[in-house]
Amino acid sequence: MTSEQRLLVKLQQLSPEKIAEVENFIDFLSQREQENQQLTAIATQLSEPVFQKIWDNPDDAEYDNL
Repeated sequence: MTSEQRLLVKLQQLSPEKIAEVENFIDFLSQREQENQQLTAIATQLSEPVFQKIWDNPDDAEYDNL
């Protein structure tokens, strides 16, 4: 039995109120994951100019061709 099948069996045994709680928790986890991805993207964008200043110099130019 797959994890999805086990989860479905467990969900079928819950009351409607508990199913609503599970759904809310899943929504919370999804939202948190989206926020983490957004924070990572923002941090990457903000760090690019700083790294550009560090890496864009004649001493490191030979690494550009690797």
